[in-house]
Amino acid sequence: MKMSKLFVQTLREYPSDAEVVSHKLLVKAGFIRKLTSGVYNYLPLMWRVLKKIENIVREEMDRAGAQELLMPFVQPKELWEESGRWGVYGKELMRLKDRHNREMCLGPTHEEVITSIARDGLKSYKQLPVNLYQIQSKFRDEVRPRFGLLRGREFIMKDAYSFATCQEDLDKEYQNMWNAYTRIFNRCGLDTKAVQSDSGAIGGSVSHEFMVITDTDAGENDVFYCNDCDYSANSNHAISKLPEAVIDGKGYFKEAKVLDTPNTHSIEELSAFLNIPSTLILKSLVYIVDKKPVIALIRADKAVEETKLMNAAGGVEIRIATSEEIAEMMEQHGFNAVPGFIGPKGFEDIPLFADETVRDMKNYVVGINQTDKHLVGANHSDLGRELNYVDIRLVERGELCPQCGKPLFVTRGIEVGNIFQLGTKYSKPMNAVYLDQNGKAQPYIMGCYGIGISRTAAAAVEAHYDEHGIKWPVAIAPYHVVIVPVNVNDELQMNVAEKMYNDLQAAGIEVVLDDRDERAGVKFKDADLIGFPYRVTVGKTIAEGLVEYKVRETDEQEKYTPEEATQKLISSIKSVLG
Repeated sequence: MKMSKLFVQTLREYPSDAEVVSHKLLVKAGFIRKLTSGVYNYLPLMWRVLKKIENIVREEMDRAGAQELLMPFVQPKELWEESGRWGVYGKELMRLKDRHNREMCLGPTHEEVITSIARDGLKSYKQLPVNLYQIQSKFRDEVRPRFGLLRGREFIMKDAYSFATCQEDLDKEYQNMWNAYTRIFNRCGLDTKAVQSDSGAIGGSVSHEFMVITDTDAGENDVFYCNDCDYSANSNHAISKLPEAVIDGKGYFKEAKVLDTPNTHSIEELSAFLNIPSTLILKSLVYIVDKKPVIALIRADKAVEETKLMNAAGGVEIRIATSEEIAEMMEQHGFNAVPGFIGPKGFEDIPLFADETVRDMKNYVVGINQTDKHLVGANHSDLGRELNYVDIRLVERGELCPQCGKPLFVTRGIEVGNIFQLGTKYSKPMNAVYLDQNGKAQPYIMGCYGIGISRTAAAAVEAHYDEHGIKWPVAIAPYHVVIVPVNVNDELQMNVAEKMYNDLQAAGIEVVLDDRDERAGVKFKDADLIGFPYRVTVGKTIAEGLVEYKVRETDEQEKYTPEEATQKLISSIKSVLG
């Protein structure tokens, strides 16, 4: 490709709405342009990157025994009603009606559609197990699209679905996909960590996310991991052992009694007023789950992990209650205390979830729904209701690994893939069954496996860049090499550049010849910004029979004869591509 013909327009400045590196660079380097909020045009350079990622995914999925198909982007309401998700998926589901007033949605995922396909086509145990996948656009109406391709509304995804007759076969396919994902991301030049995760709206009992570990602001999730064993988990799934703490206040309180605690609106103020550690305070928090209040109890030195609480409550949306909502709840139950003094007693009609940190607390301090008053020396019998314990705690750095007991570390990660064990979550309600060896109908045991194609491209930028631009891994770069003749009016420079260009093309190397009549500095700047893995400069040294060879990732620079540079490029690139 000649640079003069390449459809690309680089920008001098970053876009004003870009927050993260990948968004800034992909727009500035001419890879994407925003059409509307959360929706982007993939320009030719970007499309080449995406197709390369798709091809790597296809090769490894096919190698793993999966079969590709393509399902409709628009899905009928009836299928989602069969699974039970139409009414609970949330506002991210883009709903619409056709001219006949039939309700439909834009597919954010395809569990219902693939289950209906299996239901019609997989009738016997002899046809199982099987894994079907597609690569297609999805749409989720995110409330706040941001980070460019990392959290858009429309995106490209590979989603695969396995069907088996037993848990053993599901486990085998789960590991098969794990291995395939490891190969895929390695080939894309990404170092990923598989972490335990929450299944979210997809459902299922076991799930892992493949995270690109990054120190940039684009990291969406905290990933907790142990350096002494293989434990790693997303923050919404992580568990830990806690160091010993004072959780019995018998040395502070001789009996249970109501005590005046003026102006103690925060845990810090209450702890200082009573001269006790915060581990002796039982914190009551009000959340709104699917528009209804729930109360969370947790040791006051710890925080609630909202996804864990939402799952415990069986909801799909969660947020902390506002002061006005808490005041209204108080009034409805005959209390008039201000927020900060709330307690669980008196709200027996509201679901309550006690964290595991509460289980062994004794002689503690708890709110009683009276302003400037607390019950000290309290025990669970004073709360007026039975406690059900569930893990709703947010793990913190330095807490202890649940497997080996060593301290946990935390980093940020970008999710590029996920795998789920769905079991019969979709097959049972949708009556998707096969006939077993005895002629008896049985629901499929299902798995689900997704890779964000466009997210993987953006994550690669987050992992490979410098102050000058992108450093694409060779396997997914839009082109492998750019040849830059410093002076296009110099006949010798152009003859050498064009010969190298033709020789590299003949060898199957994807190469761009920057034949623009521009200053060398402009060409170099664009080459670094776009992120070509290799650059060959044909300048004044060609009079000595030498060209400059540069590796973008390492900034390594050497001088070679044109023939040597050509052979080195072919050898280096083909060793990566295999």
